[in-house]
Amino acid sequence: MSEILLKNVYIDDRRTDILVRGNIIAKIADGIEAPEAESIDCSRMAAIPGFINMHTHAAMTMTRSVKEDMKLQPWLQHIWKVEAQYDKDILYWGNKLACLEMIKTGTTCFNDMYWGGDLAALAVDEMGIRAVHSYCMLDNGDMEKAEKERRALIRDFEKSRSFSSRNMFAVSVHAPYTVCEDNMRFAAMFAEQNDLLIHIHLSETEQEITDSQEKWGCSPVEYCERLGLLSERLIAAHSLWLSPHDIELMGAYGVTAVHNVNSNLKIASGYKFPMEELIAAGANVTLGTDGCGSSNNLDMMEALKTAAILQKAWRRNPEAIPLDTLLKIGSENAAKALRLNAGKIEEGRLADIVLIDMNNVFFTPNYNFKANLVYSANSSCVDTVICDGRIVMRGRKVEGEQEILDNAAACGERLMSRIQF
Repeated sequence: MSEILLKNVYIDDRRTDILVRGNIIAKIADGIEAPEAESIDCSRMAAIPGFINMHTHAAMTMTRSVKEDMKLQPWLQHIWKVEAQYDKDILYWGNKLACLEMIKTGTTCFNDMYWGGDLAALAVDEMGIRAVHSYCMLDNGDMEKAEKERRALIRDFEKSRSFSSRNMFAVSVHAPYTVCEDNMRFAAMFAEQNDLLIHIHLSETEQEITDSQEKWGCSPVEYCERLGLLSERLIAAHSLWLSPHDIELMGAYGVTAVHNVNSNLKIASGYKFPMEELIAAGANVTLGTDGCGSSNNLDMMEALKTAAILQKAWRRNPEAIPLDTLLKIGSENAAKALRLNAGKIEEGRLADIVLIDMNNVFFTPNYNFKANLVYSANSSCVDTVICDGRIVMRGRKVEGEQEILDNAAACGERLMSRIQF
């Protein structure tokens, strides 16, 4: 069984050693001896749990910067035109590019909502990280298409049975306004029958709330409760425009809410994410980047900082969202939502570890590591990434990086040659 020994690494305001055996953190102690282990001198590095990006559309790296300065609905219409021109190569290299970017920025797992899960799983396997894949049901109320979407979900679920242990599968419903009631109910039933998570866009814009009240006489959250979707299985991306009753419901059912702060700000969907209220109600709050089409990058460190300072600003309270709470949102809470034994640096947990280079201006002086990590540093400080006990980046070098960049660039050129806006 392979071993990695992290010597003299900084965790919990002290320096110690971490022994990784197989894919598990086997021991944390001073002066560990492991002659057969691959040893890494961490005297200028700190160890943190790998970030978990709880809402993204990985292969949307291929739509990065396609359409800018637009509102959500017209932007979606353009994006869907682009996505209609995807082929297998574009999906594959788009996913490889996403994995590369996430490794470079310290993410070891992502919760995806897209299509082509088998190609995405292949890319994830090759890159060495983890992911939750889903078939994104989207029928726009077309009953003929709705039936095809159900069959496609079942097909992709069956395909997922051959995925490796680092690739999981979930049910995905694009949004209440793009998926018919029958398919919403089907998604809830299918997820329960097969013990799967459910991933959905929920209460992202103010217009969505208005439309929901006009169409169903209730909020999108209340509509989801009516159709049986609210549960600990549900991962609700955005969860931005919530009434007190919505928050109460999400807490009572143990729903996971995903804050996608940079995407929300860029598309001007809103900024008052009720983080404190959701936590107090009992909901599980996590963080995501959204896809590169709207957020332009997959950088969880950037998202952490923006989330923190925005909460403090709109609440006019610098004590809002203390650092310990914030860092749990980026890893531990997400691991709980995905049923992963990860998200913390402790014995017995999965060895999903990021080594942060502290030998730079951002950590000098280092009076408060967590503050420096969130408010001073950026993802250029991510030096080494270990996922499932395997080194996937060391010294900021990822195997096959140039090949990924070259092929993704070529795919982007081919994709844009097919588009007429």
